[in-house]
Amino acid sequence: MGALIAPAVSAQKAAAADAPAKVWSGEYWAHKGDVMLYMFRKRATAPQAGGRALPVLLLIHGSSNSGRSSFDLATPGKGEYSVMNVFAGLGFDVWTMDHENYGRSSRTESNSDIASGAQDIKAGVDVIQKESGARKVHLFGESSGAIRVGVYAMLEPERVDRVVLGAFTYKGENSPTLTERAKGLEFYRTHNRRLRDRAMIRSIFTRDKPGTTDPAIAEFLADEELKFGDQVPTGTYLDMTSKLPLVDPKKVPAPVLLVRGEYDGIATMNDLSDFFLQLPNGDRQFVILPGMAHSVVHGLNRQVFWHAMHAFLTMPKPVLG
Repeated sequence: MGALIAPAVSAQKAAAADAPAKVWSGEYWAHKGDVMLYMFRKRATAPQAGGRALPVLLLIHGSSNSGRSSFDLATPGKGEYSVMNVFAGLGFDVWTMDHENYGRSSRTESNSDIASGAQDIKAGVDVIQKESGARKVHLFGESSGAIRVGVYAMLEPERVDRVVLGAFTYKGENSPTLTERAKGLEFYRTHNRRLRDRAMIRSIFTRDKPGTTDPAIAEFLADEELKFGDQVPTGTYLDMTSKLPLVDPKKVPAPVLLVRGEYDGIATMNDLSDFFLQLPNGDRQFVILPGMAHSVVHGLNRQVFWHAMHAFLTMPKPVLG
């Protein structure tokens, strides 16, 4: 039991104070052709030439919000919600990025679909390897970000260490969320942008199970995201309502942790179990997070998510017979 309890204790200590311990941060730019992709990095101390290498964790955002508001949201008076702060405090070199047409990254005519997002990750990993020297990175993606991560893990498996997929969707069969979303399919086919206003951001946290997220968090998130406007790309919505599956589990050789909120409507247990059972690596886990809905990052029980991901990323190397 000690091996399971210790990561949770560490994660709780890392986020115990409402004002987190000061960590070093830096901004970077990745290039995908002419497209500039914003990257943000946090770690306990500034990187130094010849310094001890830290495990690298790259966090990939979903369809509606950018990197820093997803994973480094400031929530005064509400406790710690920054995954970047928590995992920097746990000894990781933590990165996130804004995909094309999100946040601080370049604006183009693209609808920024899943395939485009996987190429964004490729460009981001190039920067991470140059700056940190890491040969492999851990990856976490939430919602469509998890699908982007899965596609990237198929494309460049040699650069992927351990993979955590949160609020993932495989085939999407019988998904309440995708059934509702598919009503807009023709719009997604004919438009490259959709409305993402304050009401839409609020709905992310109420559509499955109201009460699983503090309503104030949606307001903090909307305050940050609406600085970039109220329009976001349609590509991931089009992919998730008409092109699934996009990730072949048999082609993901990395260790994988599937994380699902108890009330998440984006994918059924059967859908995720089907994916999980086809993964080729025996080093795999499927965790249900109690009292959580779609967003495992911003839920009231986010510490349970921190525990699950930290335990998985720090698993002892298995001895293979």
